[in-house]
Amino acid sequence: MSVEVTNETQWNIEPKIFSDLGIWVLDQMRVSTQSDLTVLFYESQAIAELHERWMNLSGPTDVMSFPMDELRPGDGKTVVEGILGDIVICPEVARQQALAAGHTTMEEMLLLAIHGMLHLLGYDHTTSEQERQMFGLQRQLLLTFLAQLPVGTTQAWLEDGDSSATASPAGQGATRISGADGDVPKKDVEE
Repeated sequence: MSVEVTNETQWNIEPKIFSDLGIWVLDQMRVSTQSDLTVLFYESQAIAELHERWMNLSGPTDVMSFPMDELRPGDGKTVVEGILGDIVICPEVARQQALAAGHTTMEEMLLLAIHGMLHLLGYDHTTSEQERQMFGLQRQLLLTFLAQLPVGTTQAWLEDGDSSATASPAGQGATRISGADGDVPKKDVEE
């Protein structure tokens, strides 16, 4: 499986954790190791332009998903392969949401990456039942992934040394994880 991570922001983000997350989540969802995924980090202005172009909505958003081969989770007997698509995450919006939710920016960006992957796999949250299922699954995936990480491996920060962006070591204190904001009608691009 190929998970390409590109950071086009001022944030120092370790790409390996997002690559590892992508491989792990897709394995959990029974997607083939021959599948490809791209995770991109964009500044607020760049994601706002994508948001306007693809969703007809103004302003920056937290995460956008661009599906390619419309892969779906495997059923345990078969494993699906192909190009999953691209996920674009805005660290600045993630930081604002993390502060409001009471967890770290890094935890929020990991949550948003999982949220984007689930959209690429056909999950949505347009109804309350879909939202319950999708947000429950993304929470379970995130908490399980964080629990297996070595202490101190989840950090991201701005060039100016903003400490509010760093994550607590896994296993220290309670982690409150909530769903991604916004219910947007399903189109070619998903938030």
